[in-house]
Amino acid sequence: MKKIIQHLKDYWITYLILLAMVLGYIVISDHGWISALMFPKVGLIAKAFYDNRGMQLQNVASSFLLLVPSVLITLILALGIGLLMGLHEKARKVLYPIVYGFSCVPSILLSPFVVLLSPTMWWASVIIIVYGCVWATLFATITGIQTIDKRYLDNADTLELKGLKRFFKVVLPAASPSIISGFINSLRSSFVMLVYAEMYGAQYGLGFYVKRYSTLGIYENVWGGFLFMVFILIAVMSVFDHLKNRILRWTI
Repeated sequence: MKKIIQHLKDYWITYLILLAMVLGYIVISDHGWISALMFPKVGLIAKAFYDNRGMQLQNVASSFLLLVPSVLITLILALGIGLLMGLHEKARKVLYPIVYGFSCVPSILLSPFVVLLSPTMWWASVIIIVYGCVWATLFATITGIQTIDKRYLDNADTLELKGLKRFFKVVLPAASPSIISGFINSLRSSFVMLVYAEMYGAQYGLGFYVKRYSTLGIYENVWGGFLFMVFILIAVMSVFDHLKNRILRWTI
């Protein structure tokens, strides 16, 4: 109960803003001040949300079957390249211009080439998601390693910690806050790229659901799908924020 009261004390203004937005939408849609087709009444949206809940859950499962491998590949690439560039100055000097140059190219711009060159649309979607999300974790890994407090490294030298022992006991814990923050940003971006990939390269998933009903002009289903995506995103990000806080307890 105390946690709930504290939560309300911390976020009551946030809830008031959200409530004002909902009430504003209800008033505007009920009075017909905006397009009734594109902005249906709340009752119609709620009905569509409830009636299509089974289909939405199937789409969520399909989306996660695409998202999870993409995030794992993103993490492996970002940590691998980021650690190499962060720990080795020569590698950083050689690779940084290339990495920085590619990071400036929007994944949406490359999507036509990816679709043409990929063996399947599933792999095309994975590549687009990975390309759009890898940079935040990669640069955060490099920054985290380069900004390690020199005192930690001096203490490691004093204790004669070298090789893997030095890496796992000093370097990785000290760089973890930056790496995890970068990964959380990548995770947020992955949802955006997931929806884009599903809209144009999938026959299932949340993005496909929204795209399909927007094409058909059934906007209460579009809004229902949008709200479902928001709830899923909030739930997933809340879990990862909680995990982040628990993991960072063990860092230096």
